[in-house]
This record gives sequence, structure tokens and C-alpha cells, in this order.
Amino acid sequence: MAWSSVKIGANSMIGANVSIGDTDDHPERLHTDPAPVIIGNNVFIGMNSIILKGVTIGDNTVIGAGSVVTKNIPTNCVAAGVPCRVIRSE
Repeated sequence: MAWSSVKIGANSMIGANVSIGDTDDHPERLHTDPAPVIIGNNVFIGMNSIILKGVTIGDNTVIGAGSVVTKNIPTNCVAAGVPCRVIRSE
């Protein structure tokens, strides 16, 4: 769901059943603000992952399947888990 902004860079691939949201569920009820999501170039997001509001994923990054991305992920790395964390850097 995009209330504010979701930007997806060139050559990025997003697996099946990935959720990307720039807001909490029903912000008008929860009185929360949206925050943009930025996905860099050449990013691969594995299936069933969830990308939460306010997150930036750097260029050339792989997000493992089933991950929940709650914080920014840097460029040139592999990240996975719940919550998602860097498991390998180049």
C-alpha cells in the first residue's frame, strides 16, 4: 500500500507475495504518518518478504525470502531474517 511514496530502482526484482508499505495499516485510525520506501538499483527481494515504512534498501542488495525489513539495509550486501539484518557484505 502506498500512501506517500514507494520508489523501486532499475533492474530490481521482487518475488511473489512481497508486501511493500509506506504506512501502517489504516493510518487514519492509528494516527500515524507515512514514510517513503526506497529500493535501490539491482536489488533482489525474495518471496514472502515484508518491507516496512521508512526503509531504504541500497543498490546491489539481496533480501532473503521471508524477511521482514524494519530498518535501512546498506548497498552491496545480503540481508535476511526476522527482523532482517546484514549477513554478508561485499
